[in-house]
Amino acid sequence: MLGPDADFRPGQREAIEAVARDHRRVLLVQRTGWGKSAVYFIATKLLREQGAGPTLLVSPLLALMRNQIEMAGRIGVRAETINSTNPDEFEPIAERLANDGIDLLLVSPERFANERFRDRMLGVIARSVGMLVVDEAHCISDWGHDFRPDYRRIVRVLEALPDGVPVLCTTATANDRVIDDITDQLGEEMLTLRGSLDRESLALAVADVPAQAERLAWLAETLPTLEGSGIVYVLTIADGERVAAFLRRRGIEAEAYSGATDNDDRVRLEQALLANELKALVATSALGMGFDKPDLGFVIHYQSPGSPIAYYQQVGRAGRALDHAPAVLLCGVEDPDIQDYFIETAFPPRDQAERIVDLLGSEGHEPMSLNDLMAAVNVRRGRLESMLKVLEVEGAVARERGGYVRTPAAWEYPGDRVEHITALRRREQDAMRRYARHDGCLMEFLRRELDDPGAARCGRCMRCRGEPLVVDPTPELRAAAREHLRGVDLVVEPRKQWPSGLAAFGLPKGRIAEDERPLAGRALSVVGDGGWGRLVRTGREEERFADQLVEASASLIRDRWVPDPAPTWVTCVPSMTHPDLVPDLAKRLAAALELPFHDVVRKAAENQPQAAMRNSAQQVRNVWEAFEVGSGAVPEGPVLLVDDLADSKWTITVVARTLRLAGAGPVQPFALATSIAG
Repeated sequence: MLGPDADFRPGQREAIEAVARDHRRVLLVQRTGWGKSAVYFIATKLLREQGAGPTLLVSPLLALMRNQIEMAGRIGVRAETINSTNPDEFEPIAERLANDGIDLLLVSPERFANERFRDRMLGVIARSVGMLVVDEAHCISDWGHDFRPDYRRIVRVLEALPDGVPVLCTTATANDRVIDDITDQLGEEMLTLRGSLDRESLALAVADVPAQAERLAWLAETLPTLEGSGIVYVLTIADGERVAAFLRRRGIEAEAYSGATDNDDRVRLEQALLANELKALVATSALGMGFDKPDLGFVIHYQSPGSPIAYYQQVGRAGRALDHAPAVLLCGVEDPDIQDYFIETAFPPRDQAERIVDLLGSEGHEPMSLNDLMAAVNVRRGRLESMLKVLEVEGAVARERGGYVRTPAAWEYPGDRVEHITALRRREQDAMRRYARHDGCLMEFLRRELDDPGAARCGRCMRCRGEPLVVDPTPELRAAAREHLRGVDLVVEPRKQWPSGLAAFGLPKGRIAEDERPLAGRALSVVGDGGWGRLVRTGREEERFADQLVEASASLIRDRWVPDPAPTWVTCVPSMTHPDLVPDLAKRLAAALELPFHDVVRKAAENQPQAAMRNSAQQVRNVWEAFEVGSGAVPEGPVLLVDDLADSKWTITVVARTLRLAGAGPVQPFALATSIAG
């Protein structure tokens, strides 16, 4: 299957025999690039030759599925996938599966929640499956860095399997705690096969580089000197776009990749990287588990991930078939803020969770949709979706036509679990800080964090070689990077649709009338970014924005944006908590633009800070009656509406509507910053 020179790596034959010959349940923990996929492909081939049914492979990412199908085809395993991107292929694949025309079926764990999949295919699979493979099995564990609630549904699939069906769980990133959790869920009879997590080709290096401009300049200076193609990891979608754009401006073939990237574009970008048509793919963690490019030349982190386990998994993409591959971590001043955001939004607070369960359990209550729940409870959509998914997996709620309903199953808020996991995330965050300062072997540090019993000095990292990473780009490149970060104009797209669920509160629904909504506006920065964002944050703290920000804003509006129709006057969004901050900014900006300032918008009622509102429905309810236009004539011409922050854009939307209904002309919004995005 693999050619005349192929040979087993240490441990591969034992793993294959355990499932294909002995029909065991096996947890295989081996380093990235070791060849875990070869184990289940060869085992599938052997089991099929023995007359067993097809293998069911649960795989977490589309990029991983695409790689796996290609690899399976190379060794003669007929593989197919059912996922969210190929709904039209569902019936033909189901037919081939029923007729024994498929050797291996790849599905995402979310398929087990799909009613059509369960009704049409799960029965066929349970009766005929020859082996179950759970790839990236750490996702099963609450403690795993990539926990996916739908992985818990695999326990039910296991219960439906006939006796003697082998099960193979694979991962590279499971420490002792995660291994124990997986074993508890999938059975004490599980055999754990564990190998060394050393990566002989990786040359680890780390540097503390607080300023984004310096990191950006170093990337532009360094990438052309590295061999091959690689990945630059970032923490947010917005940073990915900014970094990729600067690299392209410096003549480097680079593209951005994230969970927001269209599926067709994802495929195109993955193929371009595989074919070495890109020097670098600037990616969030959406490009991670299982992406297989054996000759990937380097992995550089523009920002620090939240845990050593996640970091090990990401650097493991590099150097699988190379003798040497740099893996560089650049730690930024913004990293803790972004990581804190991810940690703090991971779980709904107790009051929100209990309110949601109570609503669903109200006597005589119809099923409630996500939008209905968000209109009633101040909870983020992502948090709500995650919570409902966990509740559904645990049997506390069920999905019906029209929404979610409460089941009779007992439930209480898992406060201890939330507390323990949050504390663990904090320890992991601290471990990354310790990694950056560690004066011993960096690979040994990572291996110890993954409880590798064979952890030892690698002899390749910058600490072992005694060669610290020097980040000192040329002044010209630093200036260009700083100018780039300060010159990326962010479009403030107008809201066009009122959130669902507001009608029950007497508020509008459907599309926002075109003559009541603002036009597309602009923002100068992202809060805390490497351009103007930190100066914006300082100004908010000191209750006055620097003259530099006023000058930069005027330049953006006058020279780069050039709003059409051009504003003939300026006003601002008022605040009771900071009554002078934004009016002072707006007056100075109006003077710089040589336009009159009219203080026509007033606060009609005190409301909660919009930052405390967690979804669109709550944000609209919070500001709906909070503003009014003061007495006196409102100028009729186009108006520049100034605010310091454009987060949800609902404040701007409601204030713009108030202005238009009072007789103002088209509203052009401008904000100093948007919040952390992506």
